[in-house]
This record gives sequence, C-alpha cells and structure tokens, in this order.
Amino acid sequence: MSVRGVLLAAFVAGLGLSITLAETALALLTLLLLWRLRDPAFRAAARWPLWPPVVALVSVTVLSALLSGHTLTSLASGKSLLLVTALYVMADAAREPVAAERFLLGLSAAATVAAVVGLLQVGLCPVPGGPALSPRWLYHRCDRAHGFFSIYMTLAGVLSLVLLATLPRLLTGDSYLRRLAMPWLLMLWSLIVTYTRGAWIGFAAGVLTVAATIRRGRWLLVAGLIALATAGLVAPPELRHRFLSMTDPEEAGVRERVYMWKSGFAMWRDRPLLGVGPGGVKREYPRYALPEAFKKQTGHVHNTPLQILVERGVLGLAAWLWLWAAFFAEVIRRLRGLPADAWRERALLVGALAAVVGFLVGGLSEYNFGDSEVVMVAWAIMALPWAATREQ
Repeated sequence: MSVRGVLLAAFVAGLGLSITLAETALALLTLLLLWRLRDPAFRAAARWPLWPPVVALVSVTVLSALLSGHTLTSLASGKSLLLVTALYVMADAAREPVAAERFLLGLSAAATVAAVVGLLQVGLCPVPGGPALSPRWLYHRCDRAHGFFSIYMTLAGVLSLVLLATLPRLLTGDSYLRRLAMPWLLMLWSLIVTYTRGAWIGFAAGVLTVAATIRRGRWLLVAGLIALATAGLVAPPELRHRFLSMTDPEEAGVRERVYMWKSGFAMWRDRPLLGVGPGGVKREYPRYALPEAFKKQTGHVHNTPLQILVERGVLGLAAWLWLWAAFFAEVIRRLRGLPADAWRERALLVGALAAVVGFLVGGLSEYNFGDSEVVMVAWAIMALPWAATREQ
C-alpha cells in the first residue's frame, strides 16, 4: 500500500476512533495534495467542490476575527474551518463509485467499533456508589454512550451521519446489505442510547429525505420510523422521558436552550454585520446570560445557524447558507442527470443528501458545525456526489 493509501486508511479509522489520528492524517494528506499540485496534469484534473462558498465563508471568518477586538484568540478559534480540507482530500481520493463505497465501508467499520464501545459503556456502567470500572475515561459519564469521544453528542452526530450516508445503499439488497446490515443496526442502537434528542430528530429527517427521494423501500423506512417512535413510548423510563420531553417547553434542557437563543440574538443585535468573532460567544456570553438561565457561561448557544450569526454576523450566515444551498443544488442536478438504472450512483448521492439534511437539522439544537469530530465526517461525506457522477 502507498503512503497515501496508509494515510487515507488512518484518516478513515480516526474518524470513528481518534480525533488525534484523524486530524494528523488529514494534515499530512492535505500537504500531500498540495505537493501533487506541482504536476500540471494533476492540477488540470483536480476537483474543488463548492469552492466559491467555502472561500466566502473562510474570508468572512477571517475578517470577523480581525475586527473582533480579540484578533489572535478569534483566529485561533476559527482554525476549525481548516477541516474543510477533508472535503478536498476525499474528492481527490474517491473519484469513482467503487472508491466512495470503500470509504463508506471503512467509515462504517470505524463507527461500528465506536458504537459497540458505547453500548458496552451503557451496559456495564457502574451504579452510583458501586465500584468504579477501568479505564476511568471510558466509563466517565457512562449513563449515555459516548464511545471514544469525550461526549455523547459527538458520538451521536458521527453515528447519524454514517447511518444516513449508508442507508440508501442498504436498500439495494445486494452483498452490501449482507456486509453492513448488522453493523448498521448496532450503530442505530448506540445512537439511541446516546440519548441525544437533536441527533434523533436529525436522523429522522434524513430517513424521510431518503424516503422522499428514492422509491425502493420507501414505505419500509416510514414504517421503521413509526416503529421506533412507538418503541419510545414503551421504552424504559429514562429513555421514554427523553423521547416524550422533546416537545415539552418546560423541560430543563429545552428551556435552557430557549434562554441561550434569546441571549444569542441579543449578542448579535449589538454587532450585526460581522458578529463578535469566532469563539466570541464564550467570551461575551456572561454579559448576556438571562437572570433565569441556569448556565451563566457557555461556548455555544446550542444552535448552529444562530452561532454562525452571532460570531460571524449576517455576512457569515449568508456565506454559510450559500454553502449548503450550493451543495443541495449540485446533488439535485446530478440526481436528475442519472439514468434510471444507475442505482449505485443514486445511492451515493441520496446518502450524502440525507446525511447533510440530518446534520443541519441536528444542528438546530446543537452547534455540531463546531464539533471537529462530527464536521470532519460531514465534510468527507459531502465529497461523495463528485464520486457518483462525472463532470459534464
């Protein structure tokens, strides 16, 4: 295997197992990509998906940081946008449907390992006052599955993306189904026991996207969602409470989010054009926290569009929305150009579409765009439409 192949394998494994491994491999792959650009033939064949909105978002982020009054700390906080290189690394690595499917299989394998670890965490979690289990990092806050990640919301975000990206391919009913059916169910089970309601809702939105886009298995998907919702009504007490409280405005988590959103809008009104700068919510929030709010300090306002608006202003939100609008327009254009029998390509396109829908819907109650582990997976999956069909 070539050096590039080893780095790609390490990157895919790291997406489910280790952020340090994933970021290190991504940095080296990015340097390798830049080195290969010396070749005129490679430059001519290089793919740069969505580069206009990406450049716009990066430019506004840098400008916001420079004018924030806290330039160095804001620039440091905005460095997470460098993870967009995952989009271009994968666009280069997965140029054909077969390569894209290998990527999804590898990603599913890594996510399945994280899911199984999460299930073991919850299943073996010590009762209060009972003997502690080792290693301590694995069983810290183990009432909710978090796998190898520091928090359950990250595992939920990664699992939701992988589940949705692979779901259309499962519906084809070939060898891919036999290889992935059991891991897919394990990942779904682990997603449930993260108890992360935003990821649940995002997953449901992604499943409905698949059902609305392809005919094969459409009613099976709807029936599956109904079965999951019904199971939530008769689940063990804690799980049932998490499910039923999603729409309860008086539930503590929902109420605290509403307070954060009100404070976020207050911050934005003071600096509407370019915001308070990347990372500015953590710095400014104590001054805007409502008296009735429980949390008087936070790094994000539990809503991705609002976080972008607060920290990058109207210009930043416009660039961010342009990015997703351009992605959806490109996927829809490619879907319309596919012949009826191109089931493999259609599955890749619809899977990427569903994953991004789930990511965006989940981001309405979490700042998943600022979660490095989750957003790296999102960027990588967003490259799949360029593998599904050739450029016209």
